[in-house]
Amino acid sequence: MVGRAPDRRIGFSRRRQYGVFAGYVLAIAGALTGAVLLVLSTFNPPAFSALRMATASVTTPVSSGLNAVVGFFAGVPGSITDHFAVRAENRALKAEIARNRQLLSRARVIHYDNRRFRALLQLRDRSAEPVTTARLVSSTGSSGRRFAQLNAGRLAGVLPGMPVLGPEGLVGRVVETGPAVARVLLITDAESLVPVRRTRDGLPAIAAGRGDGAVDIRSVTTNVRFGAGDVFVTTGTGGIYAPGTYVARVETAGVDSALARPFAHPDGLDYALVEKPFTPMLPPRQ
Repeated sequence: MVGRAPDRRIGFSRRRQYGVFAGYVLAIAGALTGAVLLVLSTFNPPAFSALRMATASVTTPVSSGLNAVVGFFAGVPGSITDHFAVRAENRALKAEIARNRQLLSRARVIHYDNRRFRALLQLRDRSAEPVTTARLVSSTGSSGRRFAQLNAGRLAGVLPGMPVLGPEGLVGRVVETGPAVARVLLITDAESLVPVRRTRDGLPAIAAGRGDGAVDIRSVTTNVRFGAGDVFVTTGTGGIYAPGTYVARVETAGVDSALARPFAHPDGLDYALVEKPFTPMLPPRQ
C-alpha cells in the first residue's frame, strides 16, 4: 500500500494563522489604545495634551526626514529635465554666438571695404584729370624690383607716364601698357625718383626707392636734418605727379638722408586711380 505524500501546505497554513492572529492582536491593541486615549481626553485633557505633544515631539523629526526624502526624489525628474533643457539652451546660445561672430566678421570686412572705396571716390573727385579706376591684380614684393599690374590698359585710356594713386597716397607711374593691362613702377623701386617737399616748411627733396618696400628721403642741398614724423608730398616738378599728393613719412631721423615709409602700400590695395600727368605730354614726333 502506497503511503500518502505529506501535506506541504501545513507550514503555509501555520504562517497564515500566525499572520491572522497578529492582525487580530494589533487590531485589539489599536482599539484599546484608542479607547484609552478617548477616555483620557475626556476625563483628563491636560494629561492627554501632554501625551499628544510628547508623541508629536517623537514623530515630527521622522515626518520631516520622510518629507525631505520624498521631496528629494520628487524633484529628481524635474532636475533631470532642467539639466537637459539647460544643455539644449547652451548649445543654442553657442550656435547663435558663432553665427553672430561670422556676421560681425563679415560686417567688419564690408565696413573696411566701404571705407576704402569712399576714400578712392573722394580721391577721384579731387583729381583734376582722372582716367580710370582699375584693380591692382599683382605686385612684386620679394624681388629687387618693385612693379604692380593693373587690369586696365590702352583700351581704358591708360598710357605710359601716367601716375597711379591709392586712397592713402602715391603708388607709382605706368611704364608699359597693353590692350587690357598696364605695368606700374612703384615708388619703392630702386629706379624710382619722385620730387617731394616737406609739408611743414616746403623743404625740397627726392624720394628714392630702396627696393625693400621703403624709400630714402634725400636732400637736394647739404647739411639738412630730417626728423622722425616729417611728411613729404609731391611738388609737381617733372610734370608727372600733381603737387600735394602724399608720398612718405620719415621713420628715422637723419642728416641729408632719412628712411621713410610710403603712405600707400600696393600689397594692401584693391583698386587704384590712374590719372593724366600733371603737365600734358607732348605728342610723339611723326
